[in-house]
Amino acid sequence: MIWQKHSNVRSRRLIAVRRRSIAYYKHEYGGDLAHTRILVTGATGFIGRLLTPYLVQQGYAVTALVREAYAETGFQSWPPEIKAVRSQIEVVYADLRNWQLTVRAVRAAQPDAVIHLAAVGVAEPFLPVDTAVRHNVNGTINLLRACFEKTTICQQMIVARSPGELASMNVYAASKAAAWNFCQLYGRTQQWPIHGAMVFQAYGPGQSPRNLVPAAVAAARAGQDFPMTVGTQRRDWIYVTDVVAGLSAMLMAALKPGETVELGSGQATSLLDVVQLVYRLVGRGGRPLPGALPSRPGEVEVQAANAVHTRERIGWGTAVTLEEGLIKVIG
Repeated sequence: MIWQKHSNVRSRRLIAVRRRSIAYYKHEYGGDLAHTRILVTGATGFIGRLLTPYLVQQGYAVTALVREAYAETGFQSWPPEIKAVRSQIEVVYADLRNWQLTVRAVRAAQPDAVIHLAAVGVAEPFLPVDTAVRHNVNGTINLLRACFEKTTICQQMIVARSPGELASMNVYAASKAAAWNFCQLYGRTQQWPIHGAMVFQAYGPGQSPRNLVPAAVAAARAGQDFPMTVGTQRRDWIYVTDVVAGLSAMLMAALKPGETVELGSGQATSLLDVVQLVYRLVGRGGRPLPGALPSRPGEVEVQAANAVHTRERIGWGTAVTLEEGLIKVIG
């Protein structure tokens, strides 16, 4: 075991060991990551369903934390990517809104690191406020307290963030911003190793059909016109496999408590340009209709990652261009 759990271990020694990075343990075990246990929340979601098998391939011992509903519906309802590695991972069930269930799940997993992807409102950003707060704020607080107050082994928690938090332009973004404020509070006052992964405009297979790219692809395939906003907003588009690789790279980086790493290409492309590219690649007729839909209130015009700083901090950069990624989505 990479952590001494006996009650007679001095607390000062425990704190010193806790601050060591995952990279330290990889070095100690000669690259054998099977000794490093990673807990992934939201493991059946858009990013988690690809992150989980990726971490397995990297050699980590992975535990997927999933909603209790999956225990009731059975294994057949799981995403195919998770089914493919089911025999190679552990699974714990919990509703993060419930403190007791969260503590029980974390104790069962005994994670050395946690990647927290679970959230509501990604595809429905103007969801009810109380729903967003219960899931995204209370759920995150329950998880981080369970990891750092109720166990003595967790070396790192990576919390998925959204660039929308910076302007809190919708309910989802505001709830994520509030959750991160608590993460920073605990990180800076308790020196808990909590790190933010600000994921920019992710897209790829398995994304909700309500998101821009899958919706545009569906319309283009059908040869239909695509009503949209004016589309002048520029976003940093990042293919989902690049997000997965970036999250994995954060496990190996020596980051400060409360530090955020921006996962993106550093290049911003307008929504209209993306939709036009989709139609050109599909080539079945139809066209985008910019301005047919009203813009969302509080929309930020430009969002792009500081890719240079990210490479300096975690030695990672995107590998898939926008056109390459769209071709993969179109199939």
